[in-house]
Amino acid sequence: MNLDSKTIYKIADLARIHIEEEDVEQLIPEMNKILSFMEKLNELDTTNVEPLVYMNDATNVWREDEIKQEISTTDGLKNAAKHNERFFMVPKIIEK
Repeated sequence: MNLDSKTIYKIADLARIHIEEEDVEQLIPEMNKILSFMEKLNELDTTNVEPLVYMNDATNVWREDEIKQEISTTDGLKNAAKHNERFFMVPKIIEK
């Protein structure tokens, strides 16, 4: 498949990018090179190749969520500048 300037402008429009007129003549052979490479990749036999999502097949090891009281509320609030019995007090930074 060979691209022309009309196709380059259509691709640029779909990609929402602006291309200068003087750059179109330079882009045509570059885009044709990319397309010929993709056509070469299509020649490969990939019937026994599974689709790849990640580069390795490692999986996450999930753990159960367990509620633990690692530190008491009073110890956690000890270094806070402002707090009440259970929560940190912070200044309001978002206004309506």
